[in-house]
Amino acid sequence: MGESVEEIPTDRKERFGWYLFDLANTSFTVLIVTALFPLYFRVLTWNETLGDAMWGYAGSITMLIIAITAPVLGAIADFGGTKKKFLIFYTSVCIALTAFMFFLPGLTQSEIDLLNPGVGPSPFPIILGLDVWVWGWIIFIIANVGFQGALPFYNAWLPEISTEENIGRIGGYGYAAGYVGAMGTIIIALVVILSDLPYTLAFFLSSIFFLVFAIPSIKWLKNRPAKVFPGEEGQSLISLGYRRVRNTLKNIRKYKGLPLFLVAYFLFSDAITTVIYYAAIFGQAVYAFSTTMILIFFAVTQLTAIPGAFIFGWVADRIGTRKTLIITLFIWVIAIAVAYFFVAYGALIWWTVGLIAGVGMGSSQSTARSMFGQFIPEEKKSEMYGFYALTGKFAAILGPFVYATVLLLVNPTQNPALVAQAHLTAMLVILLFFVVSILLLLKVRQPVKGEAKVYLEDDQPAM
Repeated sequence: MGESVEEIPTDRKERFGWYLFDLANTSFTVLIVTALFPLYFRVLTWNETLGDAMWGYAGSITMLIIAITAPVLGAIADFGGTKKKFLIFYTSVCIALTAFMFFLPGLTQSEIDLLNPGVGPSPFPIILGLDVWVWGWIIFIIANVGFQGALPFYNAWLPEISTEENIGRIGGYGYAAGYVGAMGTIIIALVVILSDLPYTLAFFLSSIFFLVFAIPSIKWLKNRPAKVFPGEEGQSLISLGYRRVRNTLKNIRKYKGLPLFLVAYFLFSDAITTVIYYAAIFGQAVYAFSTTMILIFFAVTQLTAIPGAFIFGWVADRIGTRKTLIITLFIWVIAIAVAYFFVAYGALIWWTVGLIAGVGMGSSQSTARSMFGQFIPEEKKSEMYGFYALTGKFAAILGPFVYATVLLLVNPTQNPALVAQAHLTAMLVILLFFVVSILLLLKVRQPVKGEAKVYLEDDQPAM
């Protein structure tokens, strides 16, 4: 038996605080990772191809750091009893570094419209021997590590504030709160851009938005005492975290069909992450979208993502998660193929792609998670979902790296005239990730919830 610990019940205020954090941190996701900072960064580098490539490498470096530390962070979240301290630390890093972006060159939209990156010397200063874009790149990586590092601690509260009967509903409320935060942040960014105020003001307001809603959120969340389970007494959290990963890898072959599914998941999760990282840049580089259009584009995309997740959740209950997941990945294939082959039709195509991809984005991720759950027995749920999350983190390293490298290979001289073609080629490579994922899933049978017990010899009672 494990050591008994004090049970601390949850309440409505704590649950509301948990929802608030999802609302708060979306400000970073929308403005800094997805929509606004990528466009600013490609101007700051004064070389669009180099800037776009370094953007992908920044994402890969971030996720490499997080993937390496994830087992330790997960062990702390599960067993450390100090989740709130780490949540505060990583959140503070993210907010502080995002706020520090205010001190980067304060370009307004009208000033950016007059610039011609790549022509003539860069107008931006060198600070302490480094180009200012390098400082912006470093600031983003650290801020993103803070954002990603906070997530396992935030997610670890979900089973503590919910029951088996309402965990899905509470998780859904958090998702809805994130949607509200995203729309609020987009409105803030639109006001800044349309008022011709500096982009850096939008970054600063994003950090304030995060701070204002994170303070009551973290205040209302409750720390639970550390939990110690049999066989884990006296172990450091570092050794415990990596031992769990080794144990999962050792036994994963016993789950029939799961290894092949995880390879497919690795590839399409990788592709989705890459599309999210580059969607704003692609829209600007290939379809000449303005910043305002891109912000509206992301608002529309999120509007289609929510019903997509609900509709395909209903479909999965009727035809099975495997077939549903394959359908949602076909949606991604169609969206990217349309973006590549119909580029001559202009901006209307990218709007169409946004609507299609929005449906695929919410539905593919939610369906994949449900299908994964059918592979594993209930008593292994915590361990295996931790490994599932770790797989997603490692997946997020490869895609942006591949996309960035293709940009440099297609346009080695960094010719402004070849920027659009480089992005089209890179996106076509990402399309292949989805195609291979579908081919792998066609070889995976539909899992049946609870059936995995048959394949776990070490779980069978001794005779």
